[in-house]
Amino acid sequence: MFIDPTRNRNAGNLRWILAYARPDLPRAVGGILLYLVSAAMALVTPLISARIVDQVIEAGHLNQLGGLCILMIVVTIVRDLAYYGNQMWMERFGQNTIYRLVSDEFEQLHRLDFTYFNHTRTGDIMNCMTSDTDAIRHLLSWVSYQMLNCIVMFAGALAMMSVIDWRLALALAAVTPFLFVLTRKLSGRAKPLFLAIRNSLASLNSLVEENIEGNRVVKAFVRERHETDRFDRANDDYMQRNMDMALNTRRYMPWLDGLGFSLQLITIGFGGWLVLQGNMTLGDLVAFNSYLWMIDSPVRQSGWLVNDWQRFNASCVKIRALLTAEPRIRDTHTADSDSTADATPAHVQGAICFEHVDFAFPDDPGTPVLEDIDFAVPAGAHLGILGETGSGKSTLVNMIERFYDPTAGRVLIDGRDARDWPLAELRDAVSVVAQDTFLFSDTIGSNIGFGMPDDRGPNPEYIRRIAFIAGADDFIEALPEGYDTVVGERGVGLSGGQRQRLSLARALADDPSILVMDDTTSAVDMETEAQIQQHLAQLGGTRTIVTIAHRISSVKDCDLILVLEHGRIVERGTHDELIAQHGRYHDIYRRQLGLQSGSAQGYDGRDEAPADARADRTGKEA
Repeated sequence: MFIDPTRNRNAGNLRWILAYARPDLPRAVGGILLYLVSAAMALVTPLISARIVDQVIEAGHLNQLGGLCILMIVVTIVRDLAYYGNQMWMERFGQNTIYRLVSDEFEQLHRLDFTYFNHTRTGDIMNCMTSDTDAIRHLLSWVSYQMLNCIVMFAGALAMMSVIDWRLALALAAVTPFLFVLTRKLSGRAKPLFLAIRNSLASLNSLVEENIEGNRVVKAFVRERHETDRFDRANDDYMQRNMDMALNTRRYMPWLDGLGFSLQLITIGFGGWLVLQGNMTLGDLVAFNSYLWMIDSPVRQSGWLVNDWQRFNASCVKIRALLTAEPRIRDTHTADSDSTADATPAHVQGAICFEHVDFAFPDDPGTPVLEDIDFAVPAGAHLGILGETGSGKSTLVNMIERFYDPTAGRVLIDGRDARDWPLAELRDAVSVVAQDTFLFSDTIGSNIGFGMPDDRGPNPEYIRRIAFIAGADDFIEALPEGYDTVVGERGVGLSGGQRQRLSLARALADDPSILVMDDTTSAVDMETEAQIQQHLAQLGGTRTIVTIAHRISSVKDCDLILVLEHGRIVERGTHDELIAQHGRYHDIYRRQLGLQSGSAQGYDGRDEAPADARADRTGKEA
């Protein structure tokens, strides 16, 4: 069940969550009916107690004692069974609602694009999926029941008291206006405090998540004390936010407790005086005292319920912000859109064309990342991209798969604007091996076959052949359990080069029409890189390959090489053409061969001369 995230955007939080609860509303109605049965039995019980006092104890009618005791037992059993059924149904009502909500949250996370995740802390997202949803479940399953219980018991007890003695009931009712005033003040101050607590918790979670993922970096730089101090400051802020909430509660809860105590004082004092004056029986006073908890309990609970209600509202604000966030990359293609859909090829062939493309990030439109990018490569060609760090190489290739859209110009795939392709079909035809390799905590075989269709499943022979092409088969077979070896979270336990080769194998296993390798072989040795290049060349012209690299050896055999600088193409051509131009590419080539005097640094500022000299010679021999 997916609820349109823009539906009821301006509705109240309770009306909004009821859209998720609608399939279980019959269960909630059943729970309420069971509660009413339980409440009715609770309201009857004091009358039976009053009867026992007046008729058995005071009047001495012992023959009525057995019947009244049996009636009391029956009423108690019915009340407890109804209460148990109510609790079970309301809990199921809340759990089912949250199940649907969390499913929508997770689905929404997959709808959102890079821009959202670039500006949203991981802690905020984790809070939405955990503590915020639990606050909603808590309200649906428990707080809603307690609020109803407070209203019904308070009103029912006052009604029964009025029937017994209107004077004492009126004296107790005189306290209620003060209750509403205090509750309103508590509610108004609690909402911003809960929002502050929620934001502080998100910051704390983000800090913990960063330290878990970056634990090796922290240890390598001996920054444990620094990170501990950062955590202590964030933890102290979270504690202070909670203390602010506690101080707000302390400000009003004693007054609410005092009102509850005043009810007891009025009942004993004024009620006892009425009994002594003969205007009220002792049994009626006992009944009044039994009803007293039905009034006293709502008064005492009102403060806590208001806090829970404001916590619910604060959580809804964050979850609704997540669900209503709109991705910038939209899939405008529909199966029945128009006749142009029929003109779309059945499968992406792999031709890439950039027509005077400019790009700037949405949050900083004044700073161009790419300017006037204009080139074309046919399907099955090999495109190489070189450039210094920050020159826009990764951003450029991210446009092929529509992780970003250009701010000016067009990106064409097979002669068609990338925005006109169905998004799922386009991304299924393009595989990107990113710089930051990510492996799931699963077997190596499952990681390689991650992108394969579920109905086809990972064929062991196919997986092994793909791993061989990616240069990963040898080290996988050397592992204790081979392809069934479970890698740690994010590939912990494997070297950088091994993770890169597994990431390349995963991309190849998807059989893409366009393969983008973003500095994929930077962490492997020269001999392994040469083998990978040979294996990729043996694939023939079946796919377009885009290679981002810092090593000349990685791109020298490409059909077209682009050299980027500050987001612009400053040189283009084949390896031989660029060497003949004696420009930047030629300078990089000489530096990596160690033929140029002075600092032998690579184009990106890394000291690569000795390694890349061997790399180029290895490539020539290959």
